[in-house]
Amino acid sequence: MHVTIGERIDETGTLLRDGGGFVLRRDSGGRWALDLHRVPVDHVEKRVRVRGVHVGGGVIDVDGVAPA
Repeated sequence: MHVTIGERIDETGTLLRDGGGFVLRRDSGGRWALDLHRVPVDHVEKRVRVRGVHVGGGVIDVDGVAPA
């Protein structure tokens, strides 16, 4: 997966807790670390759609999380 910084991301997968943060286990394989502005506790361990911007280092600055 090659993504440039600033690229828009629109992915589906499973939202998981990872230490003090959250990750998206992508349907297509791999993971994104998520920089969330609010904690979507209702969606943890469920299939979701995440939209945001790649900020580098495999991290997404998340605009929104919704059920997939």
